[in-house]
Amino acid sequence: MPAANEQQRIRISGGRVIDPASGVDSIQDMYVAAGRIVSMGQAPDGFTSDREIDASGQVVCPGLIDLCARLREPGQEHKATIASESLAAASGGVTTLCCPPDTHPVIDTPAVTEFIRLRAEAAGKARIVTLGALTQGLGGEQLSEMAALRKAGCVGVSNAMQPLRNPLVQRRALEYAATHGLTVFLYPNDHWLANSGCAHEGRVATRLGLPGIPEAAETTAVAGDLALIEQTGVRAHFCRLTTGRAVQMVARAQFDRAPVTADVAIPYLYLSEVDISDFDSRCHLLPPLRTVEDRQRLRDALQQGTLSAICSDHQPHEPDAKLRPFPATEPGISGLDSLLPLSLQLVDEQAIELGDLIHRLTAGPATILGLPFGTLAVGAIADICIFHPELTWQLDTGTIQSRGHNTPFMGREFKGRVTHTLLAGNMVYSLGGAN
Repeated sequence: MPAANEQQRIRISGGRVIDPASGVDSIQDMYVAAGRIVSMGQAPDGFTSDREIDASGQVVCPGLIDLCARLREPGQEHKATIASESLAAASGGVTTLCCPPDTHPVIDTPAVTEFIRLRAEAAGKARIVTLGALTQGLGGEQLSEMAALRKAGCVGVSNAMQPLRNPLVQRRALEYAATHGLTVFLYPNDHWLANSGCAHEGRVATRLGLPGIPEAAETTAVAGDLALIEQTGVRAHFCRLTTGRAVQMVARAQFDRAPVTADVAIPYLYLSEVDISDFDSRCHLLPPLRTVEDRQRLRDALQQGTLSAICSDHQPHEPDAKLRPFPATEPGISGLDSLLPLSLQLVDEQAIELGDLIHRLTAGPATILGLPFGTLAVGAIADICIFHPELTWQLDTGTIQSRGHNTPFMGREFKGRVTHTLLAGNMVYSLGGAN
C-alpha cells in the first residue's frame, strides 16, 4: 500500500461504534493514524485529520473476517482472481480472507503461500491468510511439511474436502499439527458414505432422482474427529456444519472442554433442500443444503454460541459451471457480496442480536485463526467496516463486485450496505467513491 495512505490521519465522526471484543456499543468519534486506532471519543493532543468520514446514522465495526473464501488463484483464474475477489471483499466490509489449501497447485509448500501473499499485497484491497495442506498434495497419505508451512505464515492446516487414507494417517497428522501448535480445520464428511452424492438424502432428492448424501456422512465424521481430537489434544475447528445432530455433538464436546470450535456458512442459514426442488444449480452446494429443521437448529446454535463464526464459503464460478444437469454442475455460491446483508437480515428476523452477530463476523473468526484483528481497541490495527443499516440496495449484475455471479440471491433487495472499508488505516473502498 502507498506509504502516504498508511500515514493518513482519519477522523470517523458520529457513528455507532460496535466492538464486541472490547464491549463497546456507543456513539462516539474514532481517530486513526499510521494505520492504527489512536483514540476513541476525544482526539489525541495535536491531532489534525487529513480525511473526515461522517458516520452519522451508521455502524462502525471491526473489518469482517471471512474464514473461507476460494479466490481461484492460483490455478483457476478463468473463474476469478485474487484482485477481483479482494475488491468484492472490500466492498462487502471484509478486510481479512482465509484461503483453503485446495488451490492449483495445492498450498503444501512455502512458495505457494508466498505467491498468494504477494498477489494480495499487489491488489491492496484485503488481507489474505492461508491454510496449509494437512497432507502432501491433499492426497491423504503423506504428511505435509507443517513446520515449514507455519513458518511461511499459514494460520492452520486442513485437508479441505479431500479424504484421508485411513484413521491412522489422520491421527498422525493431528499429532504432528499439535506438536507445532497448529489448528486443524476439519470438513466433516465421510467420503465413502457421501458416495459422490449431490443433494441431501431425503424426500426432495428422492423425488428428483438425485443421488443423496446422508446426514450420517457428516455426523460419522464428526464423531471420529472428536475421538481423535481427544486422543491427540490438537486444537481443531469444524468448518461448515450443516446438520443439527452434528452441532449437538460439537456442543457436547465444548461442554466437556474439548479444544474445538465450529462455524456455519451464511447460505445454510437461509436455504434448505427445498430450494433445489426445480433443479436450481445455483443451490448446488457441498456439503448439501439440509432440511428446514436443520436450518433452524443451525440458527439456534449460532445464537447460543456453539457456532462462533459465520463465513461466506465464497466459491465464484464462470457461467458455464452452472449450466449442466444438476449433478454435473460445480457446487458453490459466490458469497462475498452478500455476506454482511444476509447476516444483518438475521438481526431483523430476531434470530440474533446485532452485537452478537458482529462478534461472529469479527472477533469470533479472529480468535479461531489466532490473529490480532477483529477489534477496535485503541492501538489495534485499523481494519474498519462502516455500514448504513437502513440503506436498501439490490444485488444484481451492476452491484456485484465478485467475478462470480453464481448466487441464488441475485436480484434480491437487501437492507444494510457498506459505505467505507479501511484496511490498516488505508481506505480501500468507499460507496460511490465518496469520502
